Amino acid sequence: MTALPGKCMCGACAFTATPTPDGLGAGACHCGMCRKWSGGMYLSVDCGSSVQFDDDAPVGSYKGSEWGVRLFCRECGSSLLWQTQDGQNQHVSIQAFEDPGQFEIGVQVFIDKKPDNYALAADTKTMTEAEVFALFAPKDG
Repeated sequence: MTALPGKCMCGACAFTATPTPDGLGAGACHCGMCRKWSGGMYLSVDCGSSVQFDDDAPVGSYKGSEWGVRLFCRECGSSLLWQTQDGQNQHVSIQAFEDPGQFEIGVQVFIDKKPDNYALAADTKTMTEAEVFALFAPKDG
C-alpha cells in the first residue's frame, strides 16, 4: 500500500501512514481501555511504524499500560492511534482517514472482553486477551 493522509476532527493533527499488507485488514479492539477511549470498539489498521505527523501537530500522548501508548489531538481530543511504547507497532484509527470504509474488518482482539450488547456481522479472526498479551507485551529477560 501507499502512504495515506489522515487527520483529527479539527485538522490540527495531520499525518501520513502506510497500512501494512498483513492480510487481516483492519481490527476491532474490545478491551475496556479502548472502549472508554473511543466511545465504543476501537477500529484501527496496522501501520507498522510508518506514522509521520506534521511538525506542528499538537499530538498528546497517554501511557495507558506498561507497553502501550495512546496518541490524540490536544486541540479537539480525537483518538488517533494506539502504539507500543517503542513506536514499532502503530494501529491508526480508521476514522482518521478520509475513507474508513476502505478497510475491511478482519480481526477482533480482546474478544473475551467484548460486551454482549453488540456484535460485528462479518466472520473475523478473533484473539483473546491472553493471545494479545502474548503478541505485544514486552518479554521478560
